[in-house]
This record gives sequence, C-alpha cells and structure tokens, in this order.
Amino acid sequence: MKRRNAIKSLALLPVTGNILRINPALSAPVAENRLPSSGPMPDLHREAFVMDGHTHVMSRELVLKTDIGQRYPDGTVDLPRAKEGGLDAMFFSVYTPENYYPGRFETKNTFRVINLALDQIRKNNSMIELALTASDIERISKKGKMAAFLDLEGGYDLYGDLDLLRALYKLGLRSMQLTAHSTTNAFIDACNDVYTWGGINDHGRAVIREMNNLGMVINVAHASNDAIIQSVAASRHPVIYSHGGFYKIVDHPRCITDEAAKAIASKGGVIGVHFGSLFNNPKYWAWQKPKNPIKVQPNPQPKIPRILSTQVTTQTIEDVDREFARELPFTYNETIPDEYWMHVDQLARVIDYGVNLVGEDHIALGSDLDGGPELPREIRDISDYPQITIAMQKLGYSDQRIKKILGLNWLRVIRQVTG
Repeated sequence: MKRRNAIKSLALLPVTGNILRINPALSAPVAENRLPSSGPMPDLHREAFVMDGHTHVMSRELVLKTDIGQRYPDGTVDLPRAKEGGLDAMFFSVYTPENYYPGRFETKNTFRVINLALDQIRKNNSMIELALTASDIERISKKGKMAAFLDLEGGYDLYGDLDLLRALYKLGLRSMQLTAHSTTNAFIDACNDVYTWGGINDHGRAVIREMNNLGMVINVAHASNDAIIQSVAASRHPVIYSHGGFYKIVDHPRCITDEAAKAIASKGGVIGVHFGSLFNNPKYWAWQKPKNPIKVQPNPQPKIPRILSTQVTTQTIEDVDREFARELPFTYNETIPDEYWMHVDQLARVIDYGVNLVGEDHIALGSDLDGGPELPREIRDISDYPQITIAMQKLGYSDQRIKKILGLNWLRVIRQVTG
C-alpha cells in the first residue's frame, strides 16, 4: 500500500455521548449534542485525492502563538485532525480581517501572516509542504504529506498595489480573494458592503491581468454579483468562488446567484460549497434572518470606498492583535435548536443543486473550517471530512463524480492557472 493510502486508512475513532469543546470566552467545557462519528473511513474517501478550497489557518498561530502541527482542544482545524480526515491538500487560507483595515495595517498583517505560514509549514515538514503548482501538489501527496496552497482572504492592500502583489507571489502566494474580505476596496465591490464601482473598475481589471500574467488563481468569494461576472469576463484564466452557498437555496448576499455560477463554470472555474448552515439550510436562515436584516445595496456611490474615507490613528497593530485575539478561535458555540440544525445530507443536497446547475466538473468543497461555520451535526471538525463522501454516496453519485468534487476539480483549475 502506498504511504499516502496507509496514512489515510487510519479509522476514525467512534465518539459517544456529547462532544466537549472548550469555549475560550467561558474557559469551561461546553456540551454540544452532536452525532457521533460513524466509524471507519470509506474506501473511496481513502483512495480519493481530497482537497479543501477554504480552511482558515494562521490567525491563532499569529496572535496566540500556537502551532498548527499540534492537536488543539478547540477550533476545527489542525494538521493531526486534517490527516485523520483524509485531507491531501488544502487552500491554506491566510487571513487579514477587517480589524486591520481602519489603521491601514492590512499590508503589514498580510506579510506577517504569510511569513508565519511559511515558517509553520517548514516547522511541520513531516506532515505538510508548500505547493506552488498542481504538479507540486501531486508530488507532495504521493509522499503521504499534505500540500498547502497559499490563498489570501482579506485585503493585502486596500488600494491594490501591483508591486506588493508581485512581492507576495515571490513569497509563494498563488491564490487571492479580490475583495478585502467583506469590504469594498479601491477596485472591487464586496457583496455585503456599499457598492462603489458597479462591480470592478479599471484598476480591478489591472489586478486581474497581473494575476493572470503571474499565474495566480483569482478568487471571487465575497464579491458582489456584478463583480463576479465582470471578473470572470476580464480574466483569461478560470476563476474560482472558494466558499459559499447558492442564492436560490438561501437568499443571503454571500451566496452565489445561478447567473454568476454559470459564468464561472463557462470559463472552466469551480464553485466551492461552504459547510455552514447559514448559507445552506433555508430553515436555519429563516430562523436567523430576523436577527440579521440585510439591506438592499444602493446603486454605485461616489467613488470613495467607505473604508478609505477615514483612518484610525489611535491604535497600534499590537492593540489590534489583542482585540482580534478575543475573537479566536472562530467557532460557533451557540446552541442550535434541533429543527434548525442541518444534517450532512442537506449539505449533500446543496452540492447536488450545484451539480445540476453547472455540472460535476465545476463543484468542489470549500468548508470554511475554523472560519466559524455552523457545522452539520455529523461534522465536529476536519477529522469528520469522510462524512461528506458518505453523504454523496447516499445520493447515488458515481465514484468518479465524488472524486471530482472531493478534490480533482480544484487540482484541474490550479493546473490550468499555474501550469
């Protein structure tokens, strides 16, 4: 047996009773009535190439000085649990959140977090290696290690400086979300901020052109509908939407419209299905919607993005770190009533909606684990990844279709863009 398959053949340990997770805000165990794991990993999952299009890493490592190579007592992602879940590769989604934008610390934080990711990958070289291309991913996977494909979520520079983009590429960044997370920046509208550009502007097209020239994957998650469609049109290469749901299922602005999904697929791109109830479970969204009023965004406003109209000068980056640390880990600790709590079969139905909409070559998984999703009952953390395979098998999917969704579709796009 190849070393890769030998490692993935480790059975998932059955869990009984309530799951205890530490809530850092309470510093005490919190019982969660999750279903137990269902036993050994399916052979198909063990044999398949498995890649997640969006897992949060390095936020805790940066401000709490932890090590992703060690098993955490909280959160949903670390390398030991990722191995148990059969992960072969992941978009190693380094994150520069909104906390750092008012003081204009986004560029400094982005370089800090990417340098830290490289250090953590080197430190944990027995488990993971950096990949720059699809060939790298395959080579690393054959050695029985996980491949880390660096993806930036959040603004590397709110203005989109091309020299900084080139420097990040030289460090090893190979994928980037165009919006500044959920914030409209100087060149592209975010889906749930004030629309400023009517999609993207000329500089947005210049950023896309430079990413095409460098061979970087363009990620349009968190972009407005018009921005997604215009970005796809502007790009010479396939474009991805790394994590989200479908607007026809849940009418949250972070979910992708059928029109935008079809545009991405028409250019060979891929849509990653998020694991959270908020974007996938209509019953949960109906329960949450009154607490989260969504305002219809106005037509394009005067050409100054809201985030750039003022600057906070009273905080240091260390002050922001301390503020940000109080939010970590990004895990959902609130109790969900049974009638609103999604099972993994609902997540499979969302995957099936996407397959019927754009075809099996354009759907993948972008869990957002450690990004705070309200996970299905059957999934506690990344070690429960085989539950997705089991759910797709129950739909009657062929082995080949499941393998595409589990990772081959991501691999294809990376090969086309970076090759």
